[in-house]
Amino acid sequence: MTIKEFFKKDLYAELTGAELIEVDNGRAVVKMEVRETHFNAGGVVQGGAVFTLADLAFAAAAVSIYKSVVVSIETDIRFFKSTNSGTLYAKAKALDIHHKLGTFEVRIVDEKEQLIALFTATGYRKDIPLNLEND
Repeated sequence: MTIKEFFKKDLYAELTGAELIEVDNGRAVVKMEVRETHFNAGGVVQGGAVFTLADLAFAAAAVSIYKSVVVSIETDIRFFKSTNSGTLYAKAKALDIHHKLGTFEVRIVDEKEQLIALFTATGYRKDIPLNLEND
């Protein structure tokens, strides 16, 4: 099974429309077409939708390195700009990798590369190996 196939089982991300489009060696890109179902009461994309997009990118980047189940033990997100249309991209990259812990940065941008949010996460590699191939 490939990493992309594995993450098709993330039903919540699938429900939001988040799609893993690239993953390799500590990097991942996820996209989401903005829909009205992503809007908060103020008419812009809800923070939870942005977080889900970033979390999927982080998870895919982490699994591409560890080939094991990775869970976040700490996350942080900062929002810079709101949006209510277009496509959002979460671009994850590994910053620091150790045997059990890895730190990742995810930039969430729109199709014009404008920064929407910045997400950082520390992931813990569990002793649950995954038999996955890179895409």
